[in-house]
Amino acid sequence: MYKIIAKHKLLSLHFMVLILGFTGIFGKLISLNTIELVWYRMLIAFITLFTFLAFKKELTKIKKKDFFGLLFVGSLVAVHWFFFFESIKVSNVSVAVVCLSTASFFSAMIEPFFLKRKPKLYEYILGIVVFVTLFLMLEAETKYTMGYIYGIIASFLGTLFTLYNAKYINRLEASKITMVEMLAGVIIFSILMLINKEIGISNLKININDFVYLFLLGTICTAAVFVWMVEIMKYISPYSLIMAINLEPIYSIVLALIIFSESEHMNLSFYIGASVIILVVFLESYLKNKISILNIPKNKGYGDGIHQGINSSKGDVLCWFHADLQFDPIDAIRIFKKNKEILSNGNVIIKGKRINRSLLDSFFTAG
Repeated sequence: MYKIIAKHKLLSLHFMVLILGFTGIFGKLISLNTIELVWYRMLIAFITLFTFLAFKKELTKIKKKDFFGLLFVGSLVAVHWFFFFESIKVSNVSVAVVCLSTASFFSAMIEPFFLKRKPKLYEYILGIVVFVTLFLMLEAETKYTMGYIYGIIASFLGTLFTLYNAKYINRLEASKITMVEMLAGVIIFSILMLINKEIGISNLKININDFVYLFLLGTICTAAVFVWMVEIMKYISPYSLIMAINLEPIYSIVLALIIFSESEHMNLSFYIGASVIILVVFLESYLKNKISILNIPKNKGYGDGIHQGINSSKGDVLCWFHADLQFDPIDAIRIFKKNKEILSNGNVIIKGKRINRSLLDSFFTAG
């Protein structure tokens, strides 16, 4: 699966978001209260991943520092899911999933501090547009106020755990990261249920329909997708992942309208606002992938070309190489991913050395 994700990262990313669209659907179909729902979801996901790793004989030890760090991230995941499903319970699927789009705003505010990079103006602008649009949608649907509030809290927590996960993806496999995080949620909500006698573990009873929905939610929409999400972060930035996840409302809203019909119908202002948010997602993708071409009036050689390119660049990490097709541009991404921690420490220069070249090529490119 990991090789497929690496080869078809964009297709994998959007198929993952499509599956995520079913999360809200299952959240509404399941009749349990929110704490029980999240507890079962994380327990099933943990058992699934533990069994998977045991079968592959990959239950190796995790460093104590990483283990406790992942437990902390897992606690964020658990609380994020609590507020997300509670938003569905007090409003509907459409409100809850649209609120997740505010992640772009929170990401623009927080990500520069996590990744130690300069903030980008367009990220702030697009994030604010999403947040203002959501506020106007709230004004038009005041009966769902608590649903919006819970959804925005869920979005903030979702942004946090996504950024924290970025610190572990180069040190541990996605399945191990997810397994420990699911364990954290099971521990936290087990303690809550032991304290709260009204929702005791001994009182947990589910019908066959809830069991089927929980099994699909815990295995496909949680264990598989969460591993998928963490793995794909090796090839894209956290902000790009968060913006892609903003497409989840499209799938969820359409599915909810088909399955639940009238209970998911919203007024015109809601759909106009949702359309604005979707346009922001596509605009962000355009800005993120825009290629600039620098025209130099007079050819002064290779060195001057590099100098002009550096002076016109605005990124945090710069890379240059010959355009003679002897260098695979993907290698630059691989170098960046492999040395991300080193590059985050300040001014660093990394020089690559190609191996297994012909004697003649090696002679003329030595240095």
